[in-house]
Amino acid sequence: MQMIRPSAERGAANFGWLDSKHSFSFGQYLDPNHMGFGPLRVINEDRVAPGAGFGTHGHADMEIISVVLDGALEHKDSMGQNAIIRPGEVQRMSAGTGVRHSEYNASKTDPVHFLQIWIVPEREGLRPSYEQKTFPEIERQDNLRLLGSRDGRDGSLTIHQDVDLYGATLNAGKELQHDIAAGRGVWVQVIRGALTANGSDLETGDGFAVANKPQVNLKACGDAEILLFDMDLS
Repeated sequence: MQMIRPSAERGAANFGWLDSKHSFSFGQYLDPNHMGFGPLRVINEDRVAPGAGFGTHGHADMEIISVVLDGALEHKDSMGQNAIIRPGEVQRMSAGTGVRHSEYNASKTDPVHFLQIWIVPEREGLRPSYEQKTFPEIERQDNLRLLGSRDGRDGSLTIHQDVDLYGATLNAGKELQHDIAAGRGVWVQVIRGALTANGSDLETGDGFAVANKPQVNLKACGDAEILLFDMDLS
């Protein structure tokens, strides 16, 4: 199985201070054909106006990952965490038994552009926890750098689910291959640029799902940036 999730067909919400695109059903956007992929439940591409943001609200039993693309995002939560996330940094918050947090644009003059990702955890009732790490671009250049994993290997964030999350920035013409083990699937999210995935043309904002295939082959048509999720689909 291979499927393209075109950027233009994503759900959309615009509240003035927030412009959001939803790869999967979220909030007022409901599409029974796009409820997630395996344990991957949410990929929202959010642009938040200067000084605006999401006020304090609660979550439970979800792994929430934030990847800032441009600008700076200020995070505060009921665990006592107070941090600013910038490009090259990735945050993981395990909501577990319950956590309250807020997310605001840290700038009064510039917008912030980020991806918010939700992954269903392997079990409910986990103790809430938080991690934030920097992954320099040189480690991601023309390379699938592991950003998150179940066991936190290779300096990655710990995700409480059988998901490996990779990030890569590709120079024009660069090719990468990622092997897919039996019973697993891959979702590729294009952050910037254009590339092909197993021969399918992808552009900024597109998603690409692969299952029951031995590998995914990526080739950048120009400079490009992606996230790749490798997950158990059983």
